[in-house]
Amino acid sequence: MNTKDVLFELRTKKGLSQEELAEKLYVTRQAVSRWENGETTPNTETLKQLSRLFGVSINTLLGAPRQLICQCCGMPLDDSIIGRDRDGSPNEDYCKWCYADGTYTYSDMDDLIEVCVPHMTSQGFSPAEARAYLREKLPGLDYWKRYSQLGDGGEFEAFKRQLIDEINALGIEGMPKLERLNALVGRYVNLEYTLPSGIKARFLNDETTYLGNQLESECVDGLCFGVLANMDFILICTYEANGENPELLLYKKR
Repeated sequence: MNTKDVLFELRTKKGLSQEELAEKLYVTRQAVSRWENGETTPNTETLKQLSRLFGVSINTLLGAPRQLICQCCGMPLDDSIIGRDRDGSPNEDYCKWCYADGTYTYSDMDDLIEVCVPHMTSQGFSPAEARAYLREKLPGLDYWKRYSQLGDGGEFEAFKRQLIDEINALGIEGMPKLERLNALVGRYVNLEYTLPSGIKARFLNDETTYLGNQLESECVDGLCFGVLANMDFILICTYEANGENPELLLYKKR
C-alpha cells in the first residue's frame, strides 16, 4: 500500500473525517486531502504525530518499505509487537519484550539468549543451534553495538534484583526460589481468575509489558507458579498445563 492508501484506511477505521484528523494534527483539511490523493506526503514531525495517533510505526505509514527487526533480539517486527516510548509512541527499532515504555529490558546478552532459545527450539532449532545462531546474530544488532550508550548504568537490573528479593521474601509455599525475571507482554499472561465473590477478573493490560516468570511447583506435579510484577504490584498465581484452572494466590501493591 502507498502512504495515501494507508492514511485513508487508518483514518476511516478510526471513524475520523478529514476535517477531524486535520484538527488533531493542527493542519488544514486540504493538507489531509492532498496526502490521501497522493499529491504530498506528511513531513517528519507530522508522521510522528500520526504514528502516535494511530499506534502504528512510521514504516507502516510509508507503506512498509522496510522489513523491521528488533535491534535487541532480532525478531521480525509488526505493529502488534512493536515497543513503545514513554509517551506511548511506537518505536520501530524494538519489540515489546526488549523495550517497554521507554525502558530497555535486557542488559545481559546471555540472559536474552536463554529466553530466546526455547522459542527457537519450538521452530525446529536444536538448543545448540539456537545458541550458536544468537551468539553470531546479536552482537551485530544496533542495541548491543551501542549498549554502552543506550544502557542505563545498571538501574533497571538493580530494580529487577529488588523485585526478585521482594518476591522471594514472601515465602510462598511450594514455590521455588525465583532467580530471573523476563519481559512478558500482557496478552500472553492475562489469565482470568475467579474471586471469592464469584466474580471473574483479569488484572493486566494486554498491551503492557511486565516482568515475570514461570516456576514449577516443588510439591505438586503438573502445577506451575506464575509470577508477574512491575513498579506498582506483585502478582502470584498457580495454574495447570496451558494456563488451565488458574488460581490467584497474591496480588500486592508495592
